[in-house]
Amino acid sequence: MRRIGHLLGVLLVLLLLMGALTAWWAMRPLTLRNQTVDVSIEPQTTVRGIAQVVADSGVDVDPDLLYGFFRISGQSRKLRAGSYEISQGETVLDLLRKFSRGEESLKAVGLIEGWTFKQFRAALAKAPNLNHDSAGLSDAELMVRLGKPGVAPEGRFFPDTYTYGKGASELRVMQRALEAMDKQLAAAWAKRDVSIVLKTPDEALILASIVEKETGKESDRGMISSVFHNRMRINMPLQTDPTVIYGMGDAFDGNLRRADLQTDHPWNTYTRKGLPPTPIAMPGRNALRATLHPESSKALYFVARGDGSSAFSETLEAHNAAVNRYQRGGASQPSNAGQAK
Repeated sequence: MRRIGHLLGVLLVLLLLMGALTAWWAMRPLTLRNQTVDVSIEPQTTVRGIAQVVADSGVDVDPDLLYGFFRISGQSRKLRAGSYEISQGETVLDLLRKFSRGEESLKAVGLIEGWTFKQFRAALAKAPNLNHDSAGLSDAELMVRLGKPGVAPEGRFFPDTYTYGKGASELRVMQRALEAMDKQLAAAWAKRDVSIVLKTPDEALILASIVEKETGKESDRGMISSVFHNRMRINMPLQTDPTVIYGMGDAFDGNLRRADLQTDHPWNTYTRKGLPPTPIAMPGRNALRATLHPESSKALYFVARGDGSSAFSETLEAHNAAVNRYQRGGASQPSNAGQAK
């Protein structure tokens, strides 16, 4: 009995010693080949495979020991795929915490309200650590890949901030933005004012893009929406400069001339009545809301005051007076939504 007790005591001491050594090893700062090391774990990677990926990525650790630690921790089934960043001073315990909680090192790309699709693609092309798998695809080819063949991409992506892990697909970020706009548009359309003249969600998206480009002042959006709705009711041209500028593309040099307003193209709302064929930018949530809930008014005209706000008028006479007041010296320049021609 004494011998058994002695053996048990020795075993207990050994277990305690092993536990202490394991704890010391797990809490000791790791040695990295660089200041930071990126570790990318693919879905379906085994626990042993994860340990090997860590070692292969530039962390000076024995993969067999790391695998054993993951297993005895009781957390091995919780280890998640993803992109992780390991920094100097971090420990094996830190790795276990990151991998089991999915604390990825994420980058972010911001899409700004009022951006065009061209600006959207340029921002994604510059985003670090993305897999730029949309490079080389035309806009039409890209929309096919995103499941929207034949749909113009302009305005179809919701402006927001999108996070992603290292090596994430650029197409996947686009897909998320596309799905987000579909959801935002559907939700806004479902709650629309029943009195509006717009017949489809697509028409709402087009007009919302115009409202977005006409002003950044939140308090004016409902009235600007009202002006456009009122004009559409009486079959009056929208006469909005941003659509003309959009249709000019790279030919626009920053100065909109009278000749530009008289040059016909599908987006020229001075020469053509109704909505243009596509949105002209990415509208945000507030522009969608204002478009589908216009202010109640009889206004048919508005002009910029010069301080970011607009003056609204019901008659051409009142509008011309407002133009004279707020844009003196600019009589040869077109005023927003209703220049007397």
